[in-house]
Amino acid sequence: MKMDFQGTVMRAGSRFGMTHCCCNYGKLSPDQTAAARSRWSNARPGFREAWANRFGAWPTEPNGRLYEGHHVRDLWHGGNPTDWDNIIPFPKDLHTELFDLYNECYANDPPWTQVGVDYPYGE
Repeated sequence: MKMDFQGTVMRAGSRFGMTHCCCNYGKLSPDQTAAARSRWSNARPGFREAWANRFGAWPTEPNGRLYEGHHVRDLWHGGNPTDWDNIIPFPKDLHTELFDLYNECYANDPPWTQVGVDYPYGE
């Protein structure tokens, strides 16, 4: 497990995530989203190389396929396509599942409309 987090404790383990929820961001136009996706596609090889220099090789699936880059604040809602703090490697199946959850969140569907746990970062 890598323990080289760079950031403030307020952003990592506080209510920052709840008050800056991805579900609160408006959608970009299709052209803006396409431009962001193109920026990520063009930067992906260099980003993975820089990642390898910093953290070790970009993770791969058992079949050798490279993990997908998950944008925490997704590109469709204005996430920076090349920001270190916005990209996490995810296996394709989990990334697809995460994408479905994001869509539920944006649609304001359960469980996103319910009150959560008392200590969201500790339970």
